[in-house]
Amino acid sequence: MLSRRRLLVLGGLTGGVALAPFVQSGDTRNAQPQHVHGPMHGAVHDHAGRVPAVRSGPAVTPFSVRMPVPATRIPSVQTADTDIYRMSVQPATAQILPGLSTPVLTYGGAFCGPTIRARRNRRTLITFDNKLGHETNVHLHGGRVAAAHDGYPTDVIAPGSGRAYLYPNAQPGATLWYHDHAHHLEAENVYRGLHGFYLIDDEDERRLGLPSGGYDVPIMLRDALFDDAGNLVFDPADPYNRPTLLANGKPQPYFEVAARKYRLRLLNGSTHRVFELTLDGAQMTQIGTDAGLLPAPVPVDRLVLSSGERADIVVDFAQAPLGGHVTLNDVAGAVLRFDVVRKAADRSRVPAQLRPLSPMPTAVQDRKLVLSLDPVNIRALINDRVFDPARVDMQVRRGTTEIWEVTNSDTNVGGSGFGVPHNFHTHLSHFLLLSRDGKPPLPGEGGWKDTVLIQPGETVRLQVDIGSHLGRYVYHCHMLEHSALGMMGQMEIVN
Repeated sequence: MLSRRRLLVLGGLTGGVALAPFVQSGDTRNAQPQHVHGPMHGAVHDHAGRVPAVRSGPAVTPFSVRMPVPATRIPSVQTADTDIYRMSVQPATAQILPGLSTPVLTYGGAFCGPTIRARRNRRTLITFDNKLGHETNVHLHGGRVAAAHDGYPTDVIAPGSGRAYLYPNAQPGATLWYHDHAHHLEAENVYRGLHGFYLIDDEDERRLGLPSGGYDVPIMLRDALFDDAGNLVFDPADPYNRPTLLANGKPQPYFEVAARKYRLRLLNGSTHRVFELTLDGAQMTQIGTDAGLLPAPVPVDRLVLSSGERADIVVDFAQAPLGGHVTLNDVAGAVLRFDVVRKAADRSRVPAQLRPLSPMPTAVQDRKLVLSLDPVNIRALINDRVFDPARVDMQVRRGTTEIWEVTNSDTNVGGSGFGVPHNFHTHLSHFLLLSRDGKPPLPGEGGWKDTVLIQPGETVRLQVDIGSHLGRYVYHCHMLEHSALGMMGQMEIVN
């Protein structure tokens, strides 16, 4: 019999009452549970390894703190073709909850990390100095980079050492992010703060006239659990209990806006949660997904983002009265309130065409991948195998495309009667979502992606653009507690 504790380890269920209606639904896109995870290290612990006495955390009045915009890092050196940065990976304290100091792990001392703004076809070189007491590395999520600079899970930076990562930015404009990817540590390191935006600016995109400058706002969404002293609790025994929703590192904040159009770059930076977002008081128009702009804008009433997924939306706050409010909500409650406080000129626009899709070459290979949990051995698997860095699971030819069918087989984990959601992220390679269980994807899923949510029993069909770099890259569930347990495979890109 599968124990509740072991079930939490592998699946992170919210409980039968919350999950059963979702699992039995005929349309897997119409209801999303709050996905949770379980123990990886044994007992519940805070950053210092202590077992907290109080696990509910202090209450925070909604909309009582202002949402900051992560600071944009300025290159320390610029050459003819390269922007050069140096950044520490370091412990720090942050005021996340009002009046309390929280120990966190950071890039450059900031929670969330500083934003890097790169330019298409202009290189970025970042040296990360590890000032933590344990190993780390850095993965540019969504980046098309050489294998040596991808942040391979076992290619880590030792404490006291540094590592330079070179990013060519030879890809269209997109909302990317950088985060820790050290195997077995990735979930806790990201949870404690090792995450930041990486935005690629594109001249073709600039000509479209979309909202820009101060009206182009990155927003990282995530959840957290705090003890009464304000310490982050990485809770492996009861991990669905992360009740505090953060926007750019602040709990249910407000953000003052002008009565005009804004581009909002939404990122699910949590390690596990699925956000189901709606906007009260204005219309959302989705213009982009993981790897950049959609072919055309799509009005949406709801956005579903699993861990690692991004969506760029445009919201015209002139739809609300001056002095009014527009609220971004999740199924768990309000996330962020926009306060319309002033008028402003607005010459931005959302054109009818954004980034046309180029014809895809014929796929050279079909593959089937199955994601599953092993409750007996406490492992997470792809095609019945746990990740092994010494094993190549597939060889693929660079510059080609393939069709991958990825199935989430976890409809009844360990005979529990419960299903478990997963998602799927490819390093280097981007893909087009062709179908979900034979049905067309939603319009907002019609662009290039690198991460996709897969519900229990669901099969997604992807056309994968392999990319031009040679070497070994991983693909995995981006619910990071699952990848830490081994739900990861390895492809070798060859000529």
